[in-house]
Amino acid sequence: IKEDTETQLLRALSNTPLQVDCTFLMLSTHVSKNTSASHLNKFYVSFDSIKKKKFDGMIITGAPVENMEFEEVNYWEELSGIMEWTKTHVTSTIHICWGAQAGLYFHHGIEKRSLPRKLFGVYEHRVLKPSSPLFRGFDDVFCAPHSRYTEVWEKDIRAAPGLELLATSSEAGVYAVKTEDSSQFFIMGHPEYDPDTLAREYRRDIDKGLDIAVPAHYFPEDDPARVPVVRWRSAGQLLY
Repeated sequence: IKEDTETQLLRALSNTPLQVDCTFLMLSTHVSKNTSASHLNKFYVSFDSIKKKKFDGMIITGAPVENMEFEEVNYWEELSGIMEWTKTHVTSTIHICWGAQAGLYFHHGIEKRSLPRKLFGVYEHRVLKPSSPLFRGFDDVFCAPHSRYTEVWEKDIRAAPGLELLATSSEAGVYAVKTEDSSQFFIMGHPEYDPDTLAREYRRDIDKGLDIAVPAHYFPEDDPARVPVVRWRSAGQLLY
């Protein structure tokens, strides 16, 4: 739901001493099923209304369309146009989860790969490049939530000219990638998630009758009746 994502991202961005002025962008070629038109019309603008402006940063978030080919997504053409526009109008763009896979595919031709089952839970990651400003203040090992059915392969990232692999997980795979000029960042997880986001996703999938495992490394002793322990908040705040 867009309102949840808005709140999570604004909360993360509000912890910087910089004053961040946010513009929410909606796609004109997509009708949202989970967010009211009145909310979108009140808080969101169209791409046409801002395309002549320059921005310091942009966040392209995920969407639950991983199992579709990129070109099958009904707003792919419009999103591609926006991603192309960021190259000349945005200083640095961060792509999250499906947004990261979409960005790597559009800008660098890297395919997403289907997983045998949903990657779902909180996983440990290792910083490969501690000198990167993105990971300033991070511990060598940090946690982040993931919730996705697809991934990108490390060998594809390493083979791509102009890309740097910044962090990986032995369980969750590639986590953070950037371009050498730091104009594009790709984050495979959800460092902005609230304490209960994975729990709500889990219960939603159970209610839908989906064959879903309990989120890994999230509930104490993997017991969904217990309150989750947050182990990713500090790393998420540092990243944003």
